[in-house]
Parts: sequence; structure tokens; C-alpha cells
Amino acid sequence: MIVVEHPEDLPPDDRPAFLAIGVFDGVHLGHQRLLRALTSRAREAGARSLAMTFHPHPGAVLDPANAPALLTPLDERERLIAAQGVEALVVLPFTAELAHVPAEEFAAGWLAGRIRPASVFVGYNFTFGHRGRGTPDVLARLGAELGFSVEVIPPVRIDGRAVSSTDIRRAVREGRLAAAARALGRPYSLAGKVVPGDGRGRALGLPTANLAVPDGLCWPAAGVYAVQVDVGEGRLHPGVANIGWRPTFGGRPGEGREVLEVHLFDFSGNLYGRALRVAFVARLREERRFPSAAALRAQVAEDAAAARRLLAAREGAGAPAR
Repeated sequence: MIVVEHPEDLPPDDRPAFLAIGVFDGVHLGHQRLLRALTSRAREAGARSLAMTFHPHPGAVLDPANAPALLTPLDERERLIAAQGVEALVVLPFTAELAHVPAEEFAAGWLAGRIRPASVFVGYNFTFGHRGRGTPDVLARLGAELGFSVEVIPPVRIDGRAVSSTDIRRAVREGRLAAAARALGRPYSLAGKVVPGDGRGRALGLPTANLAVPDGLCWPAAGVYAVQVDVGEGRLHPGVANIGWRPTFGGRPGEGREVLEVHLFDFSGNLYGRALRVAFVARLREERRFPSAAALRAQVAEDAAAARRLLAAREGAGAPAR
């Protein structure tokens, strides 16, 4: 997939352009339905499939104090969009200036004037333009005037509720990883580079890799998780992870940044400096303070055994890892 910041940088192509627009944070089942509709219709029409997303998240520009924590950093969003078969992606820088462009001007200038799509695909709740006054109905009206059709994709519903990035963030923060995975179509994950820690995991009999996770991402609730870890070797390693402040050693919830540390089962090798992606399969328990290091060591051994059993059962049942 080709990725550019400006429509003008798209390589020339004689085929008509079909375009999907959205923030696509999480690239969840609803986003996947939209992108599959785009690529399927484009193939049928002999058109090229393009997508447009925005970075940073519009909420970070419009209301920085309440900006949503991201489910997917930009590189992961790009990878997941590419996996849907999209040929090219425009990552439009979202600025205060762009936020003030009226819906009519955005449709005429950015869409009809620069990309010149034959058809535009959006979600049922898509908004655009100044103060979000552009809706799918507005876009359809403008498209009829500007020469492109508009296809509005209905939501994917789980238990009667439309899948949304907002609900997935809430599920992740509350540790409801099964609910998040159902809506995403894969386990939720965080990625980061392995950095030196304080060695406490090794002292407890379970050496751990400490991950430096980029700012601005949505973290699962503090606790212990069964995980699958991509170490960049083309396969996943089962493991157990802890998220939190390590209260047994004096950490206090809410003070400083949470720590993500993961132990890989039956793995040997040096992980320092390597990028890992940790997929959270299930939450085993909340994080809590233990009366002693010995009591914590015993619990850590139980956590590892529980994670092994759970992951082995899922593998035996043929559950997808991601």
C-alpha cells in the first residue's frame, strides 16, 4: 500500500478512484466492513481503491484536554488498512486550519478538486467539515453536485449495539478484553521497545521484558493478563504480562506511568532493544499489593500456570491469536 500525506503525491493512475474516508482508529469490524466494501466495489468497477485518514486524531486538535487514547498508533493503523486490500492511503495532517474548513469547501477542494473520486465510501455516523456539520446526507448532496457518488456503510452490531471505537476504548480500560476482541476482530495489543528494568521479575523467578510504550495509547486496566507476543520472528510466543504500578514494591496507582512487563514462556534470547507487540488474550486478575516478596512470588507462579492453561486451551480450540 502506498502512503502519502497529500493527494497530490499519489502516483498517476488512469483508473477512476474509489475513496473511503474515516479516522479508522482501531480498524474495528465496522471499519473493516467499510474498507472491504471499498475494495470490492473498486475491483468490480476496475477502479483503484484509496482511503483517507487523519493524523493526529481530530479530538487531539479540537479538544486536547479530552483527546481519546488511541487504539492504534498510526503505523499500526496503516498496516491494518493495508491488510484490507486498500491500494493507497492519504494520511491528511489534521490541523486547526483544516478543522475550520466548511463541509462544502472540504468536499469541493479536498475531494473533488484534488482526489477527484468517482465514488466515496463513509460510515453511517461520519461527520466532516467545520463543527462536524457535514453528514453522509450532506456529502451525498454535495457529491451529486460535484460529480461523485456516495455509499454509506451501515454499522456492524454486536448484541444489538453498533461497534464503535469509543466502546472499545471503554472495554479495554475496564479490562474487558473479550468484548474488545469481539469488536476489533482480534485481541487488543500494545507495542513497544524492550528497555532495561529493575530486575525484580528475575528475582521472583519469572524474568520479564519491560516495554516502553509510546504516549497517547489506550492501556488495559491494571492487572495480570495471558498474552501472545510477537517478537518479530513470524510467530507468536505465549506469555503472561503485568500492567500497573507494582504496589508490593511501593508503587501507588495513579502515581507516575504504568509499567508493562511481559514474561515469554519457553523463550531464550536477548530481547533488549527489540520491538514487541503484546496481544492481550484474557485478564487473569487485578493488580494488588502483597504482604511480602515471597507471597508475590507464589502468586506469580500461579499466574504463569493459569496463563499457560488458558492459552493452551485456546490453541487447542483453534481460537485465532489475532
